[in-house]
Amino acid sequence: MTRSDVTNPTRRGVLAGGGSLVVSFALLTQAFAQEGEVQATAPPAQPKPKLPGSLSGDPFLDAWIRIDASGEISVFTGKAELGQGLKTAILQIAAEELEVDPATIRLVTADTGQTPNEGYTAGSQSMQNSGTAVRHAAAQVREILIGQAADQWQVPADQLRAENGRVIRPDGQARDYGSLVSAEILHVEATPQSRLKPTDRFRVMGKSMARVDIPAKVTGTPIYVQDLRMPGMVHARVVRPPRPGAILTDLDASGVERMPGVVAVVRNGSFLAVVAEREFQAIQAMRVLEAKARWSEGMRFPNPANFIQSLKNLPSQQGVVAEKNQAAVAAAQTFQATFTRPYQIHGSIGPSCAVALFENGTTTVWSHTQGVYPDRAAISEMLGVQPEQVRVVHVEGSGCYGHNGADDAAADAALIAQAVPGRPVRLQWMREQEHAWEPYGPAMLTEVRASLDQTGKIVEWNYDLWSNTHSTRPGPAGSLIAARSLPTPFQPPPAQLSITPSGNGDRNAVPLYSIPNMRVIWHFLPEMPLRVSALRALGAYTNVFAIESAMDELALLTNADPVEFRLRHMEDPRARAVIEAAATGFGWSKDPLPEGRGRGFAFARYKNLAAYLAMALELEVERETGRTRIIRVTAAIDSGEVINPNGIRNQTEGGIIQAASWTLYEAVTFEEAGITSIDWSSYPIMRFGSVPEKIDVHIMDRPGEPFLGTGEATQGPTPAAIANAIRHATGKRLYDLPFRAEKVKAAIGV
Repeated sequence: MTRSDVTNPTRRGVLAGGGSLVVSFALLTQAFAQEGEVQATAPPAQPKPKLPGSLSGDPFLDAWIRIDASGEISVFTGKAELGQGLKTAILQIAAEELEVDPATIRLVTADTGQTPNEGYTAGSQSMQNSGTAVRHAAAQVREILIGQAADQWQVPADQLRAENGRVIRPDGQARDYGSLVSAEILHVEATPQSRLKPTDRFRVMGKSMARVDIPAKVTGTPIYVQDLRMPGMVHARVVRPPRPGAILTDLDASGVERMPGVVAVVRNGSFLAVVAEREFQAIQAMRVLEAKARWSEGMRFPNPANFIQSLKNLPSQQGVVAEKNQAAVAAAQTFQATFTRPYQIHGSIGPSCAVALFENGTTTVWSHTQGVYPDRAAISEMLGVQPEQVRVVHVEGSGCYGHNGADDAAADAALIAQAVPGRPVRLQWMREQEHAWEPYGPAMLTEVRASLDQTGKIVEWNYDLWSNTHSTRPGPAGSLIAARSLPTPFQPPPAQLSITPSGNGDRNAVPLYSIPNMRVIWHFLPEMPLRVSALRALGAYTNVFAIESAMDELALLTNADPVEFRLRHMEDPRARAVIEAAATGFGWSKDPLPEGRGRGFAFARYKNLAAYLAMALELEVERETGRTRIIRVTAAIDSGEVINPNGIRNQTEGGIIQAASWTLYEAVTFEEAGITSIDWSSYPIMRFGSVPEKIDVHIMDRPGEPFLGTGEATQGPTPAAIANAIRHATGKRLYDLPFRAEKVKAAIGV
């Protein structure tokens, strides 16, 4: 049964569910009036209780779980596997509540033709939203099947149990799930409450399970969208202008059209691409086309010499993120500093890629986008068609964690496919295009001013940050490069200042510590010279770096141990627990280290409402070169109830390595003529030889607590712990990311 088959259920079809009705429907608030009877005025309708997780957006159980007559179970999630282990965790959740082996489940992820609309896979919210929805849907489906069996056997449902894909009676008789399903039995709305399995009966959740996505990746099996090949497929490359904003003024494509294998040269306004039978033919034609194209000048980039400091002088809107004023206390000591972060890229190992097919009036796009439904909306608007005429199917990409070039490549492929109907078009960016044209993580500047009283307690905290929006993801067509290049270009929507609990540029700008007087201001920059969007953790990376660096400096002012100083200001018991666990696991002490070595500590609760993470690390600074080498890291994380300990460990280790790479190496470079960091030499990332020798992850399990996510919890504490360890090793505080060797050497004055 397809989604289109069940969009309009009939009363007869619903009644076929038999005993499932007790799970699916609430009674009317008023009984039906007798014929001719005057009915009393009904009381005001009460708002419906909120459904768990993403069930609130798509409440029908068969949007999430379907079982066919053979007993095959299909589970659907609108979230995408990005390398974070989503598939494995969702399988564990569904298998636990359905009482089946995870290997028996067919999992379908992020496809506008099949799965619920769960927006973007972002913000470490997959488990909170989709995992919660799948868990409750699976539990309710299990109870429906038990209720169905109870009706057929005429025995009380509480005498039955589900096990291994069957419902079993006390006498051992059993019926498999396939024999219990009937037409539309699962096309019923979820209820707010579910009979979730008690944690002490878990067989699958809470236990490490091998990641289902890893074997293909480590054996070279085609799994990424970059590997996708289809019958009759052609290859395409786009030609970008020298700089953003440039308009194509002249083109002689006649020679390119005669090149071997060339199928078409696509020009649509300033959008320019070439299609060929083979990939190298497309690349060769692209290079010739680049030489033949003439462009207007386009935008000029700012002077890089003083760019970061100039953020304070750009037009801005002021938003109050937090403000708290209690009784004033005289300040005995004050710390004040400015911290900065440059533009940084996603650095995807595989350049952005998509495959598109225009056939029978429908455009299908296979993409590594993190939001199939928003991408569909943007592409359909760009093409001038109804959303139903575009299907976006997620296929993993080699690298992401944020809004990289995936959506733009999908739009490129969709637009090119209109010129070659009936043939799949594979479009891949070149490395220099990826580095120069993907949306960057925004540059930021922050200022901290904090004061201590005579007892060493923080009594005042003032924090100002300058940043523009950290998300320009699709939804509107103007978010796409291709749509901006058309004869009538779509304009990007204006950036809006928006302060929410989850945060944006202001994410984690409010310390979780107990401070009586506090003021946090976001100086929102509506425009910035370079294109920006979501990079993992958004503003949390910079804000936690600044906050936790300041915490160490304040501890030094009072001659306090950094861990003890944090605990002195922390009331949240779960936060205290991860701080203590990280310190204990690391073996935190005041003992001296060998020359050139330092230890650093940092803590944050991601978004101040998700996972808690604390870390301690030890590193070594080579005074002669300024090179920093991380030796060991210990992290403690509280992600709520644990689904897959191995998955949490994977994500925490990976997040530490990624954030350490940002911190020690990564910065977009540019000059007034354009971007200059267009390859791995000019944009270095951490190599295998620089990975920490040892990373220990202590997982704080919280049975029965909500899922809190994991993936982005490390991004803020990592740069702070590194900065604090460099301070301990050298006596010098570094304020400007990244901490490249030449910067460290200059700071320590060797």
